[in-house]
Amino acid sequence: MNVTINQEGNKYNVILEGRVDTSNAAQFEQDLKPLMEASNAEIQIDCSGMTYTSSQGLRYFLMLQKHVMSHQGSLVLCNMQPQVKEVFDITGFSNIIKIV
Repeated sequence: MNVTINQEGNKYNVILEGRVDTSNAAQFEQDLKPLMEASNAEIQIDCSGMTYTSSQGLRYFLMLQKHVMSHQGSLVLCNMQPQVKEVFDITGFSNIIKIV
């Protein structure tokens, strides 16, 4: 898994590549830390390179969504692979997090 974050003011463009699962969950949480510390952040995560997410990965996406909402920001996941989008749909996460 690889996470790249580009920041311009309160706008964060994130590129996520690879699998998000229990083997790298701690690293994923660490990678998201700058986003969790931001207020009024506009976060867009490009998921075109994300090939899989486990329940642990979903948990961190949910934590990020809750933080963003409580700090008057926005979170959008985009370019999601069909097999990953299906996981978000089945679990109901696509009703909680904006996916385009």
